[in-house]
Amino acid sequence: MRLRTFQGLRPAANCASDLCSPPYDVIDTDGAKAMAEGNPKSFLHVIKPEIDLADGISLYDDSVYAKAQENFERFQAEGWLVRDEKPSLYVYRQKVGDHAQHGIVGVCHVGDYENDIIKKHEKTLQTKEDDRTRHVKTLRANAGPVFLTFRDDAEVAKQIEATVAGTPVVDLTAEDGVQHTVWPIANPEAVTTRFDAIPCSYVADGHHRSASAARVGAELAAANPDHTGEEDYNWYLCVLFPADELKVLAYNRLVADLNGQDKAAYLQAVEAVFDVNEGGPAMPANKGDISMFLDGAWYTLQAKTVDENDPVASLDVSILQHQLLTPILGIDDPRTNSRISFKGGHGSTDFLEAQVNAGKAAVAFSLYPTSIHDMMDVADADKIMPPKSTWFEPKLRSGMFVHTF
Repeated sequence: MRLRTFQGLRPAANCASDLCSPPYDVIDTDGAKAMAEGNPKSFLHVIKPEIDLADGISLYDDSVYAKAQENFERFQAEGWLVRDEKPSLYVYRQKVGDHAQHGIVGVCHVGDYENDIIKKHEKTLQTKEDDRTRHVKTLRANAGPVFLTFRDDAEVAKQIEATVAGTPVVDLTAEDGVQHTVWPIANPEAVTTRFDAIPCSYVADGHHRSASAARVGAELAAANPDHTGEEDYNWYLCVLFPADELKVLAYNRLVADLNGQDKAAYLQAVEAVFDVNEGGPAMPANKGDISMFLDGAWYTLQAKTVDENDPVASLDVSILQHQLLTPILGIDDPRTNSRISFKGGHGSTDFLEAQVNAGKAAVAFSLYPTSIHDMMDVADADKIMPPKSTWFEPKLRSGMFVHTF
């Protein structure tokens, strides 16, 4: 792993609470507009700039990127975002309830992403990748960090422990109750040197941001006859978390209809490939259990056959997709099929019930969370996980750090 310090932009003193925002991809335009209303310092004006334009404008209109650049320059001119005095690394702690996770904030090399030292486990959608590529290239900045994880390392843990004993430079509690705290690392060289010995990391959340950073790096390298590989455009903003500190939550599914079947025919088809028990829990108690909500009742499904030797096929999300969603409900590609939708995170089973009870979906599925080690095993095998396999909370705040080039 190559990890480097960066001399980035961060919120000015007393600006962090107003400025830092949820990431661009967990809030829609209407939600972003409501959240940023009356707050000119909200970083949503930079990462969701359509909120400052006419209603109904395409998210990919030229004016959206121009507004992002205009707002980003205004944040700096107003002194809301200020440049660090020197290149630095940081510890970024997220705490909710009794759970805390600590990440190292720095910049990673696009070459490590391209060469699978930073490993992927998902495919990207071309439209979303194109959007983030244009946003990054227009701003000449990574406006939101990529969430990486790595297998736990005792020396990195010691550096984190020593750092959080000091005085933080940011300490805020967001609207969702998550506490975000930041400390500068006193001896960043000890951390970057240690990462030289860490063989790889994994994209936990931020595949589109990673892909767009790599594309921008490649485009700028091609345009630079004196390219060396060390220019700032070769590096992108990341937060690296030890794997065992992370909590992965379920990414659940809703399907609009029963694919032309009535309830009895549908259940008969399901019972041919699953053991079905009515009255099970809304949240599965064990890996291998799939909870299904249909016509006001929860059922527990257990597949009759599972390929335990394949790290992808043995995932509950794969079993659900290949043994039920595709053959029985006709959901061929969950990334593009309009009949399926997704809900991840805390409280999502209540949402599933409400949607089915309201007639907005015919059936819903609640999954046992895919483990972080399952995710890493898939990436190590150079395979791809099914879409929407993992949901990581809490989400990283945008605007806390910005890397420019």
